Amino acid sequence: MNTSPLISAIVVSYNTRDMTLKCLRALKADLAGMPSEIWVVDNASSDGSAEAVEREFPDIHVLRSGRNAGFGAANNLAMAQARGELFLLVNSDAFLRAGCAAALVDCLERHPDAAAAGPRIIRPDGSLQISCFRFPSPARAVLENLFVASVFPDHPVLGDYRRWGHDREREVDWVIGACMLVRRKAYEDTGGFDERFFMYAEETDWQKRMRAAGWTIWFTPAGEVVHVGGGSADPEARFNERMFVSLDAYTLKHHGWAGLLVLRSAMVAGCSLRAAGWLIASLFPARRHHAAGRVRRHLRLVVRQALHWRAPGRGALA
Repeated sequence: MNTSPLISAIVVSYNTRDMTLKCLRALKADLAGMPSEIWVVDNASSDGSAEAVEREFPDIHVLRSGRNAGFGAANNLAMAQARGELFLLVNSDAFLRAGCAAALVDCLERHPDAAAAGPRIIRPDGSLQISCFRFPSPARAVLENLFVASVFPDHPVLGDYRRWGHDREREVDWVIGACMLVRRKAYEDTGGFDERFFMYAEETDWQKRMRAAGWTIWFTPAGEVVHVGGGSADPEARFNERMFVSLDAYTLKHHGWAGLLVLRSAMVAGCSLRAAGWLIASLFPARRHHAAGRVRRHLRLVVRQALHWRAPGRGALA
């Protein structure tokens, strides 16, 4: 009898051949003994990623998108064909530690209203990567850029998760897409990723829609993933631009033009205050070089947020 697997794991690859293979080795080891299948979506890599996966893992399903379709579109392509009751989405530069998948499954089983769960994520040096966040909003932008959230980090409304140790299971607004387990029913309720987001904010938008549909999102430290970060990403300047364009698109979608104006104004104020602070720090010789770079970075962001306006669409996000 051809029974459906419990988990369909999906890895999106774009010119990350060696890391993709390492990711898949860790993934297969963690899924051993669990009813599962693995899908790799190759976004038109030029480094032989798809061929390398097929050679080493003939049992893995490889989909060639034919273009760099973006993270969300690539995952949608696989989820539309996968058979599992749960979708385990894993970045190609994320390596599951033993027991991670089982911990995520356990979390969803204990919280039947949970659409998705994310694990504790650490960097290669062992330090914690913040992986849970509040939903972006004009009000949240004001709280963060005027440092209210920093003054009240643990407040249930004013605070955020940045100073939290990620050391206990809890409901959160959203978890990053480096590794997340998603319930098929939540996928069917929401239709998957909005493919107008090419990169960044796509998982935020999806989880926003999950919560709007009545689902919850959970974090559990019982599972751990090592995340390299930036495996197929852009240099910092390009990364920042893509991130802000996606944030603009998210804000426009959920809060309209008035909300985008408030968010941009808050970011201009926050970056100006940070630039002023680093300018003062640059007066001290020991910090001058580092501070000067920070001043330039924040001033560039001020200019971008104040002057760079365009309606984000698929063309802007691609």
